[in-house]
Amino acid sequence: MIKTNKIDEQKPKTVAIVGAGIIGLCIGLQLVKRGFQVTLYDPNGVANKCSFGNAGHFATEQVFPLANRSLLPKLPKMLLDPNGPLRIELRYLFKAMPWFTRFVLNMTQRKQQQLTSALRSLNEPSLAAYERLLDNSYDVFISSKGSLLTFENADFNEVESVKNHYASQGVNVQLLTQQDVLELEPNLSHNIKYALLFKEVAHSADPHALCLHLFDEIQSRGGRFIQERVEHISSTTEGEVIKLANNNNAIFDKVIIASGVWSKSLAKQLGFSVPIDAERGYHSMLNMENPITRPVASADRQFIITPMDNGLRLAGTVEFAGVDAKENHARATMLLTHANALIPATQSQQIESTWMGCRPSLPDSLPVIGVSPRNKNIIFAFGHQHLGLTQGAITSELVADLLQDIQPSITLTPYRIDRF
Repeated sequence: MIKTNKIDEQKPKTVAIVGAGIIGLCIGLQLVKRGFQVTLYDPNGVANKCSFGNAGHFATEQVFPLANRSLLPKLPKMLLDPNGPLRIELRYLFKAMPWFTRFVLNMTQRKQQQLTSALRSLNEPSLAAYERLLDNSYDVFISSKGSLLTFENADFNEVESVKNHYASQGVNVQLLTQQDVLELEPNLSHNIKYALLFKEVAHSADPHALCLHLFDEIQSRGGRFIQERVEHISSTTEGEVIKLANNNNAIFDKVIIASGVWSKSLAKQLGFSVPIDAERGYHSMLNMENPITRPVASADRQFIITPMDNGLRLAGTVEFAGVDAKENHARATMLLTHANALIPATQSQQIESTWMGCRPSLPDSLPVIGVSPRNKNIIFAFGHQHLGLTQGAITSELVADLLQDIQPSITLTPYRIDRF
């Protein structure tokens, strides 16, 4: 079916978007470009949570679900290592058990194949979707230099096996020797034996600036923003009524829920129990001239280093402690130890600032995208886990197509809210 930017006069025109992170902002810009009247709601301001401090990595290569059998034998060591990539707050363990049970159930071979296919469907067109959304601003905010995945301890056969695993899913990847790595990024450590170069991966040197640009574009086309928490959504003959924390109400033709991990309570209110949890991630910033030109991730250390406009960002780790727990400063500062091993120039640096954000993660690593089975005026777009930045623009196209009764370019069955 041919897509059109013209809205049928009989179709709804007013849309509320609950959430002003990267997903909500991409949807907002997509909709105003197609002629909708958009109002964004977020009590935390514009892009002030995960969209503020993420690694800036458009990780199109990450087509494999996080739930993988190979992870199980590594868990004890990961949990016992204070500098390891995973931490579960002891007091939160019981509450997190249902999530982890579902996580393990997704490790079957059949599930792995299904989930990989669904992730690949979103990731492959993601950068092209950003090109369409950003128009001439794409190259201003997105750099297409690829990324590296480094190996310090694996032998050639192990690295080749990983490379072939990616290649089997159509990922454009090249295996580099130590000499190749140092020619590409001469400031990396000689401890790195091999690396995989993902050629069709991009990054943003300031993901928050990208979000603010999206917001400016929304406002320039008449979109509105209200910094309030949406507490309740109800249906009337006039439309969908949004009740705010300040007791004000507003009526819209359509409502899109795109508030990350905070979508859980609204989804429950609308009749859906969604097993979403906060995968808390951290970053540390180093105020230094960038020694690398593209994101460098470590297979051994499970973290990533990204060159930013204002220095070097060290990001990663997974922590389960709940949405409201205080930032665990040590989870951020330990990233410098890992950076010292990969980039010798960081050994003379001190951490300038740290940050923590709550990735909205579901046990099967897939987001929720689609029309509510209970109410055709409610659309869900949340739960993008580590790939919110990557999948923002393609999600916006899918949501906009649904609003315009256009057949989406991707089959949305794997992302339905009632799959759990």
